[in-house]
Amino acid sequence: MTDKSSAQRFIEAIPHARALGMQLEEIGDGRAVISMPYDARFVGDPATGVISGGVVSALMDTCCGAAVLSYPGARGTATLDLRIDYMRAARPGQRIIARAECYHATRSVAFVRASAHDEDTAREDGLPVATVTAAFTMEAGASARALAEGEAQPGGQKPGAQTGGAA
Repeated sequence: MTDKSSAQRFIEAIPHARALGMQLEEIGDGRAVISMPYDARFVGDPATGVISGGVVSALMDTCCGAAVLSYPGARGTATLDLRIDYMRAARPGQRIIARAECYHATRSVAFVRASAHDEDTAREDGLPVATVTAAFTMEAGASARALAEGEAQPGGQKPGAQTGGAA
Protein backbone atom coordinates (compact mmCIF):
# COMPACT_ATOMS: atom_id res chain seq x y z
CA MET A 1 0.00 0.00 0.00
CA THR A 2 2.19 2.85 -1.23
CA ASP A 3 -0.52 5.04 -2.73
CA LYS A 4 -0.76 8.03 -0.38
CA SER A 5 -4.50 8.55 -0.87
CA SER A 6 -5.40 4.92 -0.10
CA ALA A 7 -2.98 4.90 2.84
CA GLN A 8 -4.54 8.10 4.21
CA ARG A 9 -8.02 6.54 3.89
CA PHE A 10 -6.75 3.49 5.78
CA ILE A 11 -5.40 5.71 8.59
CA GLU A 12 -8.64 7.69 8.72
CA ALA A 13 -10.54 4.41 9.09
CA ILE A 14 -8.69 3.70 12.37
CA PRO A 15 -10.84 5.34 15.07
CA HIS A 16 -7.97 6.49 17.32
CA ALA A 17 -5.98 7.84 14.36
CA ARG A 18 -8.99 9.83 13.19
CA ALA A 19 -9.71 11.10 16.73
CA LEU A 20 -6.08 12.21 17.13
CA GLY A 21 -6.11 13.99 13.75
CA MET A 22 -3.24 11.98 12.28
CA GLN A 23 -2.21 13.05 8.81
CA LEU A 24 -0.12 10.99 6.42
CA GLU A 25 2.77 13.08 5.09
CA GLU A 26 4.83 10.48 3.17
CA ILE A 27 4.65 6.74 2.48
CA GLY A 28 6.44 4.16 0.36
CA ASP A 29 9.08 1.42 0.25
CA GLY A 30 8.84 0.57 3.93
CA ARG A 31 8.86 4.16 5.18
CA ALA A 32 6.14 6.41 6.55
CA VAL A 33 5.83 9.90 7.98
CA ILE A 34 2.69 10.80 9.95
CA SER A 35 2.00 14.04 11.80
CA MET A 36 -0.46 14.94 14.51
CA PRO A 37 -1.50 18.47 15.44
CA TYR A 38 -1.31 19.76 18.99
CA ASP A 39 -4.70 19.52 20.67
CA ALA A 40 -5.52 20.60 24.23
CA ARG A 41 -7.75 17.51 24.59
CA PHE A 42 -4.61 15.34 24.59
CA VAL A 43 -2.67 17.22 27.26
CA GLY A 44 -1.36 14.91 29.98
CA ASP A 45 -0.19 17.66 32.35
CA PRO A 46 -2.50 20.71 32.48
CA ALA A 47 0.13 22.74 34.37
CA THR A 48 2.63 22.50 31.51
CA GLY A 49 0.41 21.79 28.48
CA VAL A 50 2.53 18.77 27.53
CA ILE A 51 0.88 16.08 25.38
CA SER A 52 0.28 12.70 27.05
CA GLY A 53 2.82 9.96 26.39
CA GLY A 54 -0.04 7.66 25.38
CA VAL A 55 -0.90 9.95 22.48
CA VAL A 56 2.73 9.92 21.32
CA SER A 57 2.69 6.13 21.65
CA ALA A 58 -0.44 5.84 19.48
CA LEU A 59 1.15 8.06 16.81
CA MET A 60 4.35 6.02 16.79
CA ASP A 61 2.54 2.67 16.64
CA THR A 62 0.37 3.85 13.74
CA CYS A 63 3.35 5.24 11.85
CA CYS A 64 5.31 2.00 12.30
CA GLY A 65 2.34 -0.04 11.07
CA ALA A 66 2.02 2.22 8.02
CA ALA A 67 5.72 1.71 7.24
CA VAL A 68 5.25 -2.07 7.37
CA LEU A 69 2.19 -1.88 5.12
CA SER A 70 4.20 0.11 2.57
CA TYR A 71 6.96 -2.51 2.50
CA PRO A 72 6.97 -4.15 -0.95
CA GLY A 73 4.51 -7.06 -0.97
CA ALA A 74 3.12 -6.55 2.54
CA ARG A 75 -0.62 -7.18 2.79
CA GLY A 76 -1.35 -6.98 6.51
CA THR A 77 0.26 -6.29 9.87
CA ALA A 78 -0.23 -6.19 13.63
CA THR A 79 2.02 -4.99 16.44
CA LEU A 80 4.02 -7.74 18.17
CA ASP A 81 6.37 -5.62 20.28
CA LEU A 82 6.80 -1.87 20.61
CA ARG A 83 9.49 -0.35 22.82
CA ILE A 84 9.32 3.41 23.29
CA ASP A 85 12.03 5.54 24.83
CA TYR A 86 10.67 8.95 25.80
CA MET A 87 13.56 11.39 25.47
CA ARG A 88 11.84 14.61 26.48
CA ALA A 89 8.44 16.32 26.57
CA ALA A 90 7.04 17.62 23.29
CA ARG A 91 6.82 21.39 23.18
CA PRO A 92 3.27 22.56 23.96
CA GLY A 93 1.41 23.94 20.97
CA GLN A 94 3.53 22.15 18.38
CA ARG A 95 2.62 19.44 15.89
CA ILE A 96 4.39 16.09 16.39
CA ILE A 97 5.91 14.32 13.40
CA ALA A 98 6.72 10.59 13.45
CA ARG A 99 9.05 8.93 10.92
CA ALA A 100 9.25 5.14 10.68
CA GLU A 101 11.32 2.73 8.61
CA CYS A 102 10.80 -0.99 8.14
CA TYR A 103 14.48 -1.89 7.89
CA HIS A 104 14.24 -5.71 7.75
CA ALA A 105 11.56 -8.31 7.13
CA THR A 106 11.38 -12.07 7.34
CA ARG A 107 8.55 -14.15 5.92
CA SER A 108 6.29 -13.21 8.83
CA VAL A 109 7.95 -10.51 10.97
CA ALA A 110 8.90 -6.93 10.12
CA PHE A 111 11.41 -4.91 12.16
CA VAL A 112 10.85 -1.18 12.44
CA ARG A 113 12.56 1.83 13.99
CA ALA A 114 11.03 5.27 14.35
CA SER A 115 11.42 8.67 15.95
CA ALA A 116 9.04 11.50 16.79
CA HIS A 117 9.96 15.18 16.82
CA ASP A 118 8.00 18.32 17.47
CA GLU A 119 8.06 21.02 14.81
CA ASP A 120 11.15 22.87 16.07
CA THR A 121 13.36 19.80 16.46
CA ALA A 122 12.15 18.29 13.18
CA ARG A 123 13.56 21.33 11.39
CA GLU A 124 16.73 21.40 13.49
CA ASP A 125 17.21 17.59 13.60
CA GLY A 126 17.49 17.95 17.37
CA LEU A 127 16.72 15.56 20.22
CA PRO A 128 13.57 13.58 19.46
CA VAL A 129 10.53 13.47 21.69
CA ALA A 130 10.64 9.66 21.52
CA THR A 131 12.26 6.78 19.68
CA VAL A 132 10.83 3.33 18.95
CA THR A 133 12.08 -0.10 18.05
CA ALA A 134 9.35 -2.52 17.12
CA ALA A 135 8.43 -5.86 15.63
CA PHE A 136 5.24 -6.37 13.63
CA THR A 137 3.61 -9.39 12.08
CA MET A 138 3.66 -9.17 8.33
CA GLU A 139 1.28 -10.95 6.05
CA ALA A 140 3.41 -11.04 2.94
CA GLY A 141 2.68 -11.36 -0.72
CA ALA A 142 5.13 -12.80 -3.23
CA SER A 143 7.53 -9.83 -3.41
CA ALA A 144 7.95 -9.58 0.36
CA ARG A 145 8.66 -13.32 0.54
CA ALA A 146 11.26 -12.98 -2.21
CA LEU A 147 12.94 -10.10 -0.35
CA ALA A 148 13.01 -12.14 2.85
CA GLU A 149 14.57 -15.07 0.99
CA GLY A 150 17.58 -13.08 -0.18
CA GLU A 151 16.80 -10.54 -2.85
CA ALA A 152 17.80 -6.93 -2.21
CA GLN A 153 15.95 -5.08 0.55
CA PRO A 154 14.37 -1.67 -0.14
CA GLY A 155 17.30 0.72 -0.39
CA GLY A 156 19.37 -1.79 -2.36
CA GLN A 157 20.88 -3.78 0.50
CA LYS A 158 20.74 -7.55 0.86
CA PRO A 159 19.57 -8.97 4.20
CA GLY A 160 22.51 -9.26 6.60
CA ALA A 161 24.82 -7.21 4.37
CA GLN A 162 27.61 -5.32 6.09
CA THR A 163 27.19 -1.56 6.11
CA GLY A 164 30.69 -0.79 7.32
CA GLY A 165 32.80 -1.29 10.39
CA ALA A 166 34.55 -4.42 11.53
CA ALA A 167 33.24 -7.81 10.52
